[in-house]
Amino acid sequence: MSSIPENRQDSIAPQSESEPPADIGGGSKAHEANANANAANEINETHETSASTSPPLLERKQPPPEKPEDIRRRSFIIASFWCIVLFLGLPIWWKTTTIYRADLPLNDMMDWADGKACNPVFPIRIAVDAPALQDQETQNLVRITQQALDTMSDFQGHRLQLEVSPSASMDHTNSLSRDSKTALSVRLSPGDAATSSLQSHAPVLEITYPLDSIPSPDAASSGFATYLATQLRAVFSEERDVMSYLLATSTTHAEHRPPGPPQDVAESLSKRMTRSLKYSRTYHLTFSLFTSGPTPTNWDIESAINEYMKPILELLGPIHNFTVDTQVQLYAAPGVQSQVLTKEDLSSFINAAEWPLSPSIGGAPTVNFIVYISNQTIEAASETRTSQSWLIPQWGSVYLLPPPSADYVPTELLKQPILTFTSHLLSLLGTPQSGSLPMRLSTLTRIRSADLLLRASSSLGSLARLSLALPSISIPLNVADGVAKSMHHLRLACSNFGGTGGLEHARIAEAEAERAFFEKSMVGQLYFPDEHKVAVYLPLLGPVGVPLVIGLLNQLKAWRNGRKEKAKEA
Repeated sequence: MSSIPENRQDSIAPQSESEPPADIGGGSKAHEANANANAANEINETHETSASTSPPLLERKQPPPEKPEDIRRRSFIIASFWCIVLFLGLPIWWKTTTIYRADLPLNDMMDWADGKACNPVFPIRIAVDAPALQDQETQNLVRITQQALDTMSDFQGHRLQLEVSPSASMDHTNSLSRDSKTALSVRLSPGDAATSSLQSHAPVLEITYPLDSIPSPDAASSGFATYLATQLRAVFSEERDVMSYLLATSTTHAEHRPPGPPQDVAESLSKRMTRSLKYSRTYHLTFSLFTSGPTPTNWDIESAINEYMKPILELLGPIHNFTVDTQVQLYAAPGVQSQVLTKEDLSSFINAAEWPLSPSIGGAPTVNFIVYISNQTIEAASETRTSQSWLIPQWGSVYLLPPPSADYVPTELLKQPILTFTSHLLSLLGTPQSGSLPMRLSTLTRIRSADLLLRASSSLGSLARLSLALPSISIPLNVADGVAKSMHHLRLACSNFGGTGGLEHARIAEAEAERAFFEKSMVGQLYFPDEHKVAVYLPLLGPVGVPLVIGLLNQLKAWRNGRKEKAKEA
């Protein structure tokens, strides 16, 4: 063990000759401690010597100070980038991504929808012809009867207006009845008792009166005047119920909505409205002859139409236009083969998959009239079907004709089918059921005018509410033009109720309102929610926006530090 410290001592420093030798036995620990202390002192002296002789450590080299021109140039560069973004990029982005919304007269549109812009009053002019009475007596009777009508009226939108006919001749009365502004002519003639009868081929109401029933000039009321007012209200009761039903079921504000007809009448009118076709200026009539065998191969349909249906189509000319085509289809099997057809069989009788039924041609709705050669019959009859025919709502009619003896269907056999089709056509068009045919068509004109006006007003109100509910929806310029045209024709229709001119204006107003509401380009933006926009813009704004923002912050920081240094130097 004494050899290890000796070697270590020799490696550190030689022992001084004047120093006595160390005690090998008991003084080995003291000798080792002295050796360690001497070694530590020598290491410290060596370190101090090397530190004093070695060069000092290099400090971190600072960049040279920037020149004012460089700082100014960097500021200009950053400012130019931001100017390009703010004054060029943002306006272009705003212009190219802004949804165009044309200005709409929302308040006026809501006024039309609420019934505030037009008071729905349907005046009906009635001419009174009394050739046996003096002019003063006739005028007095008309005045008292008008007061009785106003007293009985419970629907202000349907007002009967009496006026004295300028002539007592029947010919002039008939010519007056054809006037589009006169709905009915009343012919008074003396008799034994008060009676009334409505002609079946002209809008003329014939009334007889006792000679002692004419009121005196100073009378305030009259029993005959009340009787006359009651008969007039009965003549126009169906039209009054239809008008009140249309207004009661419309979107008009409750303040302008009259009470509807009784519940049973309302249900009947609802079925009739569901059955009838939507109004169109032109309808396409398709007459089809279907047979399950090889015969008959021809039919005299053109002469049958000209003889039995064309007069009605001509009367409907001021309201509707019609185009006609015909076809014959052999070996056409129906959808139901039963000999006696039940009510459930009628809905599946039309074999639409195999029968070449004409679709709507030129945008005009198609009304199908089918003559099927068969011995089949219908189980029970009702209002819309007989033992050989039935009406299909909003589609057309079917007639089951027994097989003829030859391979040709003559005009005589087609008389009953064409007359049935004519009746069904009037039902599909929504023609009233009571009164003479000219009177029914006059009533149809007023009903269609009111219906179209209410539909156009409702469409305008729906468009206004849609525009307010969806601020991001696009409103093209053609929508605003359609709204302006619709409101213009609505005003004209409102001021010309009752005639074909008002009907035409109402039709144009309804078509323009529907076209504006169902504009395709309006709903395009609804399919791009805000999440989609964020997903599109983030990949662009990230790489472009982050360097711009960081550069601006660094420049602001350097500018603030420079101001602090200048403040310290000052």
